[in-house]
Amino acid sequence: MAWRLASCSLTVLIALMAAPVVFAQSRPLAPGVLTVIPPDPQYGETYSGPMTLVEVAKGLPELDWQPNFAAKSRTVFERSRLVVLRRQIWSLEFAFKPLRTIVVDVPQDTGKMQRKVIWYLVYRLRYLGNDMVPEARKDAFGHDLYDGQPVSQEGWTFFPQLVLASHDFAKSYQDRIIPAAKAPIEAREMRGEKLLNSVEISRQPILLSTADDPQEVWGVATWEDIDPRLTYFSVFVKGLTNAYQPVDLPDAFQAGDPPGTGRDILSKTLQLNFWRPGDAVNEVEDEVRYGVPYDADAARQKQILEAYSLPERVDYLWVYR
Repeated sequence: MAWRLASCSLTVLIALMAAPVVFAQSRPLAPGVLTVIPPDPQYGETYSGPMTLVEVAKGLPELDWQPNFAAKSRTVFERSRLVVLRRQIWSLEFAFKPLRTIVVDVPQDTGKMQRKVIWYLVYRLRYLGNDMVPEARKDAFGHDLYDGQPVSQEGWTFFPQLVLASHDFAKSYQDRIIPAAKAPIEAREMRGEKLLNSVEISRQPILLSTADDPQEVWGVATWEDIDPRLTYFSVFVKGLTNAYQPVDLPDAFQAGDPPGTGRDILSKTLQLNFWRPGDAVNEVEDEVRYGVPYDADAARQKQILEAYSLPERVDYLWVYR
């Protein structure tokens, strides 16, 4: 009898060890806790130009020649003066919880601990598909006309850059990895689930999410040594899309320069606007507000908008920077 009980216990133990590990799911968030910013792909982002390819037009003047049996406009040199660069555009959905602060002990280079106020933003990423691909079709005269066609991939990788920029003092703070803050933030915000910092999340593919198979990835951005006096600020999130704008500085490229000299690549970036009505003495986390503050005085409202470089009050917008 004892042998049978031992055998039964061993069988149950083996079955439990072989069973897949299932993590408890967190409770649904209350309405309004998560702010969702939908992807914003635009057809105009699938191409750049018409533009001059200065690497050819200025860098390779020896290609300027007159063919005998074709129009000069068909040469590489002439065509480089009017180039359209086309590409596929993908985007991720970005959602975030209220921006908050937490006080933790952070190790210092001296080996001692320093108590610091850490600002953090917990966010969620999803890839919903519907990438935009330029697809050519012929018109009645044989010319190529392009339309944006939706396609979906298995997923994309998010290489985050989250910068907190103060409009009061023209200061910017790059998201930093603060291991001492991660566990307390997880305990407060995630009810047992894990958060990925900016390095960890870049190693985690953001897979295609559907109604039947939601693929959510949660991350956290953390900032330290924030000036406690700031009132108006924005968080810039780069990496949510591959959309960009090339900008050639006038006369910056000269023959002999490496390709790309004088060209800036501006990335499409999400700008989240915040304000804080508190003071520098007591940094209270629930005083951080999402959006741009309203002031009944027209002159004061104009000053506030100028601080954000905005023509009107908006909670978020897409910019190139």
